[in-house]
Amino acid sequence: MKKIERRKSDHIEVTLREKVVPDYDYWSDVRLVHRALPEVDMDDIDTSVTLFGKRLEMPLVITAITGGFPLAKKINQNLAEACAKAGVGLGVGSQRPAIENGDDGTYSVVKNYDVPLVIGNVGAPQLVRQKKKKAFSVEDVLRAQEVVGADIMAVHLNFLQEVVQPEGDLNAKGCLDGIRAIAREGPTMVKETGAGISRETALMLKGTGIRGMDVSGVGGTSFAAVEMYRAETQENRTASALGRTFFDWGIPAPAAVLEADVGLEIIASGGVDDGLRMAKGLAIGANAAGCARAVLAEAMESSQAVLDKINIMKAELKAAMFLTGCASVDELRQRRVIVSGRTADWLTASED
Repeated sequence: MKKIERRKSDHIEVTLREKVVPDYDYWSDVRLVHRALPEVDMDDIDTSVTLFGKRLEMPLVITAITGGFPLAKKINQNLAEACAKAGVGLGVGSQRPAIENGDDGTYSVVKNYDVPLVIGNVGAPQLVRQKKKKAFSVEDVLRAQEVVGADIMAVHLNFLQEVVQPEGDLNAKGCLDGIRAIAREGPTMVKETGAGISRETALMLKGTGIRGMDVSGVGGTSFAAVEMYRAETQENRTASALGRTFFDWGIPAPAAVLEADVGLEIIASGGVDDGLRMAKGLAIGANAAGCARAVLAEAMESSQAVLDKINIMKAELKAAMFLTGCASVDELRQRRVIVSGRTADWLTASED
């Protein structure tokens, strides 16, 4: 197995086997206000939304998981089939292997299904030169978009992971210009990978012409932790120590949603593993929610298992909407929320 294939396989195995989620649950800091008299018929509740110009049956995107190694084809096929049936969005994993080595079918398999919103994926570190590695060109990114038939391309920001990763790419100079160049050619968004997006960064990104952001804050899978476990198996003491130190580095997921609210479309992710957390993300301002690890085990089983999980999340979302008296997602986005705990402390401190 090639080095990059081994790394991607490791990511799946570690995520399923090890503890990769921080102990503190930031979404428990966000409370929806119960409405004892909802004045809504549950049967009339509409969970549909429009995200990046595409209509979804519910405000959910299965965000980037994998691609580029044999097992990934089964995972992406199951995800695509389920997302098509459920009417939700799907993002593929980093398409770096497809750009460097050609598509192996693990990415293009999603084109076999009528997924309403497909999000392609390239890494910001690959948009600039990394030591002996040349930068991807705009043409490379456009070819990656064609491979999956993406409606919008995501540029992922994974510099925390790169810091810990023994083979990490650590030149970030020029990435902003790289994102700007891609955004000039077509619909583009930016996706963090677990450490959140601050207001300062959101404002910088807004100036590039992107359409939106997946904030992916602290609370979901920590790729510092994932790389820590990989480093331990490789007996790389420095990398494993870095992963341990920066295990929960970043901006709490709910705070990142609020921080990144600069007038672009927002996907709330980072520990959103049920419909109630989805509702909380929407209520504090997101346009949709995203999850990955929440459906990973199901994606390795079958498309029906993924669909069952999505349907449970939809039932939980509808219950939250009913109990807050909301007939639509737009109404939910206007509801009052209570933010307390560490998230409230973080937001207060960031204002000082």
